[in-house]
Amino acid sequence: MLPCQVVPPPLNVHLEQYEGPLDLLLDLIRKQQINIYDIPIARITSQYLEYVQKAADLDMELSSEFVYMASTLIHIKSKLLLPRDPELEKMDPEGDPRAELVDRLLEHERFKNAAEMLQQKRLLEEAAWSNPAYKEFLSDEEEPALAVTLFDLVQTLQKVLDRAKSRPQFEVTKEDVTVPGMIGYLHSVLVQMKAHESVSAAELFEKQRTRSAMIVLFLAILEMVKNQAVTLVQMEAFGDIGLKRHKNFEEFAANSETLQRLEEDYK
Repeated sequence: MLPCQVVPPPLNVHLEQYEGPLDLLLDLIRKQQINIYDIPIARITSQYLEYVQKAADLDMELSSEFVYMASTLIHIKSKLLLPRDPELEKMDPEGDPRAELVDRLLEHERFKNAAEMLQQKRLLEEAAWSNPAYKEFLSDEEEPALAVTLFDLVQTLQKVLDRAKSRPQFEVTKEDVTVPGMIGYLHSVLVQMKAHESVSAAELFEKQRTRSAMIVLFLAILEMVKNQAVTLVQMEAFGDIGLKRHKNFEEFAANSETLQRLEEDYK
């Protein structure tokens, strides 16, 4: 009788899940304590492609964004490797090919940090009782509305982003979208409305052509809420979240120092 052979158990490979390519890149950069302003693009590209290959081997479904980011990394890598003609450089100076990617990563990290902060805030709010005498603190001029937190705004953005995933599109051109620019856009929208009127946050997000523009708009709203320029409102449970002018709206718009500080913060 032949001896019984012990069959080794199947190899269990765990591959971390990421919501998108920027999440993966940020994780690679932060875990290796790499200076985000000086990314070793060859090493990061190799590690990124290795992850994508492992995901394919394990039949993990990756969105088209992962493939597009792979091509972007390879393109940046090739631009860094190719020598530049000194005479051509004088005529048409070219910046660091990694600059746009760095801007997108920093922007995405701000959004992630804000979302995590708001998640912690929500957990704290859920553990606390609401004050039944809240209505006594409302002035006669204020309309009754449900309490809205920034976490509700994050959920609204997430729903719009999820819907956008079903309509994949490549961002083949550089979109010059900045937080100060979005603040100017929000100001132009709200200034045309009456003081008691609100504009749908979901509609504002839907009007943006790209995911990055939606995130920039979210950051602009955060800044305006923080500076008490806009108020978040929701008139019915699970209803649409709206933005309306705060009483300090015009004061914020006229404060050149605040606007200049935001320009510096989001360079």
